[in-house]
Amino acid sequence: MAYWLCITNEENWKVIKEKNIWGVPERHKNIISKVKPGDKLLIYLKQERVNDEIKPSRIVGVYEVVSEVFRDSSRIFSSKGMRKTNETFPYRIKIKPIEIFNKPIEFKPLIPKLKFITNKESWKFYIRISMREIPKKDFETIMNYSSLR
Repeated sequence: MAYWLCITNEENWKVIKEKNIWGVPERHKNIISKVKPGDKLLIYLKQERVNDEIKPSRIVGVYEVVSEVFRDSSRIFSSKGMRKTNETFPYRIKIKPIEIFNKPIEFKPLIPKLKFITNKESWKFYIRISMREIPKKDFETIMNYSSLR
């Protein structure tokens, strides 16, 4: 089993919750091809302005992968803020929720504890792509943090 941090925005988070689907851009085909049923996904929302509020970067839920990767170019995800504005995130997997956090986990306080972020001052570099594998220990750190709140 592998553990993944999936980076998205508020708009696509709604799609993920509604359709139980995760998708990545064409250029990240090689990354998602490593994902297997049973793997765990942590959903990370980037900092963004929602109405008049600036929401911090946060982890909002954990999902389990329930399918192999498949291709579907139907437009269900938003490409707002992407370099390629007509991106459809065609490489997808079906997922099922394990837990959607009532109170999201703010990401910045986790940075000192996460092993995959080796340069703590340049932490944003580690979350620039749509998904990345993280060590089991980091997954457990985040999940333990969620139970302490």
